[in-house]
Amino acid sequence: MANVYLNIGSNIQREYNISICMKKLRSDYPQVVFSAIYETEAYGFEGDAFYNLAASLTTDLSYQEFSHYLKQLEDQQARQRDGIKFSSRTLDIDILLYDDLILQPDHDIPRKEILNYSFVLFPLEEIAPDVIHPELGISIRAIAKKSDLNRSDLRKRTC
Repeated sequence: MANVYLNIGSNIQREYNISICMKKLRSDYPQVVFSAIYETEAYGFEGDAFYNLAASLTTDLSYQEFSHYLKQLEDQQARQRDGIKFSSRTLDIDILLYDDLILQPDHDIPRKEILNYSFVLFPLEEIAPDVIHPELGISIRAIAKKSDLNRSDLRKRTC
């Protein structure tokens, strides 16, 4: 079984899409743990604000199989993949950590966004403070404590 940590986001029908995603993950992975849901401004483009949260679960799927499973979840919510990197999304699910795998540079695991965005780091810290970052060898809590990212960029919301 692999311990997996995700970041989930949406800025198109965000309450609906986040809710559907959470229900599906709960159905398929009853032990899933979610952080609070946070609203953040769109980053890198002009667009509606996002809802973001982190999730933790265990799976017996390989990294490739689990990645495919997540892409299917996104596709079920009409995820468009032909746009530019920074654009509006119905549903965006990123694997942040998959056990202690380091799959750089072919796959962005551990995801570099952990270190670069408050909407990724702080929700992850909420559910996995003692998890060790496989490249840095320090806990998510220690990364958050040392980070220059601003927690005030996050506004708690409910779905």
